[in-house]
Amino acid sequence: MDRSELPTSDVLSVTFDGHIATVWLDREEARNAFAPEFWGAFPRLIEALGQDGETRVIVVAAKGPSFTVGIDLKAFGPAFISGTGTPDASDAPSGAARRLEMYRSVKRMQQTFTALAECPKPVIAAIHGYCIGAGVDLITACDIRYASRDATFSVRETRIAMVADVGTLQRLPKIVDPGTVADVVYTGRDFGADEALAMGLVTKVADDPQGVLSLAIETASAIAANSPLAVQGAKAVLMAGEGRTVAEHLDYVAIWNSAFIASNDLTEATMAFLEKREPKFTGD
Repeated sequence: MDRSELPTSDVLSVTFDGHIATVWLDREEARNAFAPEFWGAFPRLIEALGQDGETRVIVVAAKGPSFTVGIDLKAFGPAFISGTGTPDASDAPSGAARRLEMYRSVKRMQQTFTALAECPKPVIAAIHGYCIGAGVDLITACDIRYASRDATFSVRETRIAMVADVGTLQRLPKIVDPGTVADVVYTGRDFGADEALAMGLVTKVADDPQGVLSLAIETASAIAANSPLAVQGAKAVLMAGEGRTVAEHLDYVAIWNSAFIASNDLTEATMAFLEKREPKFTGD
């Protein structure tokens, strides 16, 4: 794919550093609240980067003082009141038709973060400032999460009389223990980076926003230096383990390697070891 053909958006931007793509939440004036445009633009961009042969790792970061304050209630408020799932409620259907439209709208919004979870490339979240509401839905769909010391998290939906419905309640219990999930979901309380680290929501904490971005890029660089076939294969096998027994998962990886272990990258890794040099992987 020609990177010039990547989808564009007024609320997102993307920069490249070799094999690393950094996707920026780029609505600083609104603290990166998720406007209606975001829900279609974000999965299109992630899916395109997933297919881009030059991209090996994706970092999701944000411009401005906050990662995101979640869904843009100024834009979506009428939709929640009317149950239409769209900001314009002037032609809202009623009864069963309204409930069906709301269901379809929520399913479309769920796909925004499912596209992130299903991306074949590793995804690292670099979080600073506020990460609340739908921001938690986003980061729980990432493979690795880092935060700066100033980060504040909240499953805020409970406090605005909603049930979080685009991924947090499904993915957070796979990351932290059930009691902690119940605590932060039922209360909707704010918690900081140190608590997020202690519960396992994030794996490292940096001193400041620039530090957390540097940390994410450092990890992304280490990942990108490996064979993309092996990295993406490892992610695929990890994802395939959900719902399988250990025996079934072992059988799955045996079949996977039977199909994919022979590669130019494996030959390069062997030669580099014998020649005592760093390997140069091409993904072939």
